[in-house]
Order: sequence, then structure tokens, then C-alpha cells
Amino acid sequence: MMWFMKKAPVAVQRKNECEAVLRRYALLEEQTLLTLLDTSAQGISAARAAEHLERYGRNVIVAGKSKGFLGRLFEALFNPFNLVLLLVAVITFITDVVLSVKADFTTAAIILTLILISSAISFIQSEKSNSAAAKLSKMISNRADVWRDGALLEIGIDEVVPGDVVRLSAGDMLPGDVRFLTTKDAFIAQAALTGESAPVEKFAELRGAQTDALTDFANLGLMGTNLLSGSATAVVLTTGNDTYFGAMAKSLSGDKAKNSFERGVDSVSKLLLHFMLVMVPVIFITNGITKHDWGAALLFAVTMAVGLTPEMLPMIMTSTLARGAVSMARHQTIVKTLSAIQTFGEMDVLCTDKTGTLTEDKIILEKYMDVHGRDDMRILRHAYLNSYFQTGLKNLIDLAIINRAEENGLSGLIPQFTRMDEIPFDFSRRRMSVVLQNQNGKRQLITKGAVEEIMAICAYVEHDGVVQAFDAEHRADAMRVFEEHNRDGLRVIAVAQKNDIADVTVFGVEDERDMVLIGFVGFLDPPKESAAQAITALREHGVRVAVLTGDSEGVAVKVCNKVGIPTENCLSGSDVEAMSDPALREAIQTCDLFSKLSPAQKQRVVQAFQQSGHTVGYMGDGINDAPALQEADVGISVDSGVDIAKETADIILLKKDLMVLEEGVLEGRRTFGNIMKYIKMAASGNFGNMISVMVASLFLPFLPMLPVHILTQNLLCDFAQIGIPFDHMDQEYLRAPRRWETGGIRRFMLLFGPLSSVFDILCFAVLWWVVKANTPALAPLFQAGWFLFGTLSQILIVHMIRTSKLPFVQSRASLPLVLSTVLVGIIAIALVFSPVALGFDLATLPLTFAPWLILLLAGYCASTQLFKVLYMRRYREWL
Repeated sequence: MMWFMKKAPVAVQRKNECEAVLRRYALLEEQTLLTLLDTSAQGISAARAAEHLERYGRNVIVAGKSKGFLGRLFEALFNPFNLVLLLVAVITFITDVVLSVKADFTTAAIILTLILISSAISFIQSEKSNSAAAKLSKMISNRADVWRDGALLEIGIDEVVPGDVVRLSAGDMLPGDVRFLTTKDAFIAQAALTGESAPVEKFAELRGAQTDALTDFANLGLMGTNLLSGSATAVVLTTGNDTYFGAMAKSLSGDKAKNSFERGVDSVSKLLLHFMLVMVPVIFITNGITKHDWGAALLFAVTMAVGLTPEMLPMIMTSTLARGAVSMARHQTIVKTLSAIQTFGEMDVLCTDKTGTLTEDKIILEKYMDVHGRDDMRILRHAYLNSYFQTGLKNLIDLAIINRAEENGLSGLIPQFTRMDEIPFDFSRRRMSVVLQNQNGKRQLITKGAVEEIMAICAYVEHDGVVQAFDAEHRADAMRVFEEHNRDGLRVIAVAQKNDIADVTVFGVEDERDMVLIGFVGFLDPPKESAAQAITALREHGVRVAVLTGDSEGVAVKVCNKVGIPTENCLSGSDVEAMSDPALREAIQTCDLFSKLSPAQKQRVVQAFQQSGHTVGYMGDGINDAPALQEADVGISVDSGVDIAKETADIILLKKDLMVLEEGVLEGRRTFGNIMKYIKMAASGNFGNMISVMVASLFLPFLPMLPVHILTQNLLCDFAQIGIPFDHMDQEYLRAPRRWETGGIRRFMLLFGPLSSVFDILCFAVLWWVVKANTPALAPLFQAGWFLFGTLSQILIVHMIRTSKLPFVQSRASLPLVLSTVLVGIIAIALVFSPVALGFDLATLPLTFAPWLILLLAGYCASTQLFKVLYMRRYREWL
């Protein structure tokens, strides 16, 4: 608490200082501001940008201090496991060297060697994982358009510097704190900073009171927000940690909300910790009373506490997730958040847009026709002028129109017109307009967009070259033409215009009325050949695919029928809007196609699936997908998507294809399965060891193992498990989504933990009555026997638990896991059957113990396999 109280005022002070600077920038005259920033309205030179980059640093936000090489090395050396080893080494040095008549450095040297080996393994694995994650993060980056040396350049957002003049289009993230120089219907989404869902319009001039909240300053835009619609140019004021968002990130750099996987790991760790906190004191008291050596009992209890801790869990998790991320990268899938890999494997519903996922994402202009459905070059001409002169993000439809028009020789029209103004596209109007003036001074408003939305603003229709009132009859005829082509799979938009427009310089949405409907443009986006195969593969692996599209129902139905998505039950955006939450949750049980959805409606459908108990993935790459991407359990975008979609997503696809996605889902399940192998093995093994030590403490006149034995065994077993991240998963395991079940882990632990204890106790019996290691003088012999059995049994249990099948016969481990376990087994056997044992305070085992050892291990494996079959028959699960 004291640390927090000391740090908080510093963070608050930085935030206040940042706010004061931005308020001052907002109030300055434009030219004064540009001079202060050493820039101009035309941007800065490349040389000046390099100077600014050197002065201000890269445009990245760092919340909290990142550990350097020495910090990471220190962390690997001085972890709880190594600290206990050091304590044991110090005590051993005192007893064997300082207080001994004949100094013996062997045991202390061995312990220090163990510390170095343990630290090296942990450090190397951690560095490999961090390096892999860093390389993956460099494969994706958001871009910004800036003016430098008089030219518009696209650069990485991390290269933007104060003084840069940036061009912003719909979907762009603000690359820093900016002041707007020009705006056109620029609406900013500020929910990340304010929590307000409604967008805020921004202007080049200051409006409102100077005492307004910083986010309410009309001429300021802040990093962490994005341009929802419209366009703007702005000068960058601050970047990186100097931004308002950077100051907030510093003060709010607490724990991020954990996903289901992280919560599950925490619950298992707490479960083991609770068992340890109860049983370790009991072990201490029992050994103190029975052995009459409280110092040795304390050291043994502390050592047991470390030995029973799943200290390899962080390394296994990080290595497994990093390996999964690298493997997914080979399948053109980049993971931004490592823990999202498991959620990917848990996903059982995938909501996806239609365009580019189910279709080729190659828009082909098929028809340009009048309201009767007849080809009419004049319709293409008007659509071309609209697409060419709009300054916002040109989508595939715009590009298809421009390409076809230029193929038809219409490019000569462009010099004849001047753009006077435009009304940008937004997802509530679903249309955009440009105001043009020809060389004779005649003005014209041209609008294109979704058919229903265009028809709603039309009062007239051009019928055989004559403008007539758009009455019910003409409206029905136009709608019939639209629906006919829509059912044939064409994506149809409408084009309207009017000449009677106001003599003003600024136009708005209110001017889009009393329009003349002149015709339609139809596009074909054919289904991908791989889409049907991918949907079938996802379905076979337990993932249901639902289509959430802004397109009309006719086109969506046509495409979905071709790729195998059921279309018997369809819902439109208006249907979703009219439904209550319970009604929508009921409807999604049988509906796989949702059409004409707004961004908010897409988000609501995702929420409905989640409330019904599903783990939902959402795949999208547009501005309208950002809310649903944020809402989904795992957001998936593509590298060609808009900035805000990529920033919101957890996973980025380098190729927009469901087949790529299916590979990612399987990799997520492999990753989850390998982590579960370690968790179930560690939980059951540690619980069994606690029981065994309790029994030994009650009945043996000496310690069953010395601290150095426990720690050495722990290190050997940890090394054997290094191969787990590289192991295979059975194909049967990959066929269904995998969800974290803490109850299943507890059940597994309570069954298989005591089973291991039974064979530990049988080993005690053999050592006591057969080997005759039943006096304190022969304690090293007893300890050697249990050391070997404990090590080999833990190695074998890795192979028993890793598969639901018969190990070694029906399912074989990967080569790295085989090598790591075999090597550790050889080391353990060589240690206790050779004179090396004396260096570890162990006695050399007689070869007569070998048959009993084999019998015990065979019995343990057979019993585990029998219990496995019964467990799966009862609970229908394994990992």
C-alpha cells in the first residue's frame, strides 16, 4: 500500500502536466503552433523527422519498466527454487566444511552446480520464447500517412514524430495526440479514453469553453482513439509516453483482465498452494517430534515446499505458447497475445464477415443499369465521379468502379469537374455523397450506397430519360429489379443525383434529400473454392460458423448456399433490433446467417452467443467490425485490415482464408493440450508426494530423503519435462474445442495422486523388508532406492498421462520428449548404481533391487492405465 501511495502522485502529476501542455497547444494560433513545433502545414522534411525521432524517441508506449538482459538473468538465478538450494548449500557448507573435522566440499559443490544448471535451463528457454514473440510482433504493424518533403508517405506508426502532418481517413488510428488543421465530417471514437460509445465530431477550430474536459476540445484528437468516419489532416503534438494516453497507461499499468486460461492456471496454483500450506507444517511437526532434530525437520519441510511447487509451470506455459505462436506463424497466423492461443482452441463459434472470407474478395463490376435493369453507361459515369472524387478510404467497390470506367474511356471526365465538398460514408446512413461543379459552374450532388437507404432519400426517379415522382408504383418496380439481381448473387448498390442544390460551400447530411434515383450498379464477389472445404473442416472440429454481414440477404444467401452454411433461418439487422435479449439468444440457436447488420448489431449477436455459453471468435477487417472484435473472446483480423481492426484483434491473419484459420484452431488445441499434460501431471504427482512424505514421516526413524536429494530429483524431473511443449496431441483430442475445467483437474489430482502414493509405500516396504534398509545407519540406502523409484516413476507418468491411448503402442511421444525423459532416466540410474551416489549422500544400490524396481514401475504403469480407462469411462474426458 505504501508503494502505491508513493507512486500514484507521480503518475497523476505526469498526467496533469501532459494535459496542461495539450490545453496550451489547443489555444495557440495555428501558425504559432506550427512554428513552435518546428513544422509547417505541408509537413516536415525527412532530415527534420530524423532529428525529431532522435530527440523524442520512437512512438511507442511503455507501461512499466522492461527488464534488461541482466535483470532477466538475475530473475533466473534468484527464483524461490534456487534460493532454497542456496540455503541448503550454506547449511551443508557449515556442517560439512566449517564444523567438520575433515572438510568435504562435494555436496555443496553439487548443489551449486544444480543451481547453475537450473538457472541456465530457465534463462535459455525464457530468452527463446521472448525472442520468438518479439519476431512475431514485428510482422504486423499499423501505418500512418504523413507529409514529408512535400510528398505523402506511408510509414509505421512508431516512426511518427511531433511536427508530422498526418492525413486521416475512416478507420485510421490517431498516431499521437494531434491538433486538427482541416476536417470534413470527422467523427472520432473515444470510448477507449472516455467510455462513451457515441462518436464525437472534431473541427479545425476550437469550440466550447476552455474549461472543458480535454477529450471535449473540438480541435484536439488523442492517441488511443480512431477516426470513425470522415477525413482530416492534423499536426502531431506528442508521441509515445508523452501523450495523454501514455500518461494514463503509466498510471494504470496494473494487472490486465485475465482470460479463462490464466484464471484456470491461477486456480490450480492456489489449489496446490493450499494443500502445501496445510501439509508442510504437518510434515515439519511430525518429523521434529519423531526424529528429534527440529533444524533438520525445518530444512526438510522448506525443501518439500519447494519440491512440491510446480515451478516449471511458467516455463512450460511460456515455451508451449511461444512454440504454438511460431507454428501458427508458419501457417500465416500471427498471435499478438500469447494467451489468446488457448482461447483460439477453446472457440466453438466463429462469427465472420462474408466478403473476403467466404468470397474471393475480388469485386467484379457486372452490371450498370437503369431502374428497369437495362445497361446504361450514364449510371457508370455517375458512380465513377462519386468514387473518384471521394477522399475517404476507397474500398473494393470504389476501385472496381474506377477500373471499369477507365477501361471504358471515362477518365477524360475528371478534368471537367472540381470537387466542392463531400459527405463521407458512415454506417448509419450507409451512403456517401460528393458535390461537383463542372466548367460551366453547374453543380451536382451524386450519392451512392445501400439500395434501401438511397431509395429512402429519393423523391424522384429517372424513367426512360424523364424525371418523375418516385411514387409507390415506381418504387415497387425499382425494388423488383434490385431483388431480382440480388437473388442472382449480385451485390447491388444504388446511384442517385440532383442538380437543384444550395449555393453554399459546406454540405451535410440534410442536403441528401429529394434525390433522383437513376439506377443500380451490380457486383459479383464469387465464393472461394476453399471456403466450403474449410467450413466442413471447422464443423468436423466442433466449430460452428455464423455469417454476420452488412450485405443484403439475397447476396448472403446465395454465397452461403454455395459454401455449405445453412440459410433456412436468416435474421436481418431490423429483426435483431426488434428482438429482446432472451429472444435473440433463442434465435441464434438455429440461425447461422445475419444480414444487413450495423456495427452495434454485430456486437450484440456476439454477446448473445457468449451469453448462451459459447466461446466466440469474430473475424473481420473493417471499421464496422471493431466493436464485435472487441467483444469477442478472440478477435481475428487480417494484415490488410484497417488500423482499428488490427489493433483490437488478438490474432492477425496474413492471408484472409478460413483454411488458415482452421490450422490456427488446431494449433491452439495442441498448445492447450500440452499445457494440460504438465498441469495434471504436476498436480497429481505433487499431491501424491505429500501423502507419501506424510506416511514416511510417521513410520520411518529417519528422513525418507535429504533436502539435497529432493532438490536434485526435482531438477531431473523438470529437465525431463522440457520436451512437453514439443509433444504431439492425438487426433481425437483435436476434434473438439477444449475448455479449462478446474473441477476436472481437482478430480484428476484426487484420484491419481493417491495412486502414486500407494506405489511409493510399496517401494518403502521393499526397501525396508527386502533390501533391509531399516536402520538410521542405512538411511542413505533407503533414500537412494526411493530417489530412483520416484524419479523413474515421474518420468514414466509423463508418458502415461500425455495420451488417452495405450502409450508407446497406440500413441508415441515426440522425439524431444523421448530424448529428455530417456536421458534423465539414464542419469538417475547411473547415479544410484555407481560410486557417484556417495557424493550426494546416497548409498550405492545393490543390483538385487533392480527386479523389484522393474516390478514396481510395471505395476504402477499398469494400474495407471487401468485407472485411466475407468476414469474416461466415468467422466468422458482425459486431458
